[in-house]
Amino acid sequence: MIPLWAEVVIAALSLSGALFTLIGSWGLVKLGDFSKRLHGPTKATTLGVGCVLLASMLWFSLTGIPSLHELLITVFLFVTAPVSAHLMIKAAMKLDGSLKLPPPPQ
Repeated sequence: MIPLWAEVVIAALSLSGALFTLIGSWGLVKLGDFSKRLHGPTKATTLGVGCVLLASMLWFSLTGIPSLHELLITVFLFVTAPVSAHLMIKAAMKLDGSLKLPPPPQ
């Protein structure tokens, strides 16, 4: 039997994770150019999936079947999402000259 406080926390993490994932996916579809589209999935969707994975870790820890798979997935996600976004924007900047940042003011 899972305590009520744990069920509330798991439900809140699941709902907030779903909301962040929806917002990130919507940003991918609705935003204008490549650099704006890249921002939605790398920030909001990563946070959303992280919340869902935390809810899953809590659920399985309280039901007596501890699982570290979710922890490994979370670490892998939080490490690879920023790195892949950085590499994609660097490649886009190299291919499209209009994406280059102006020089700093002197």
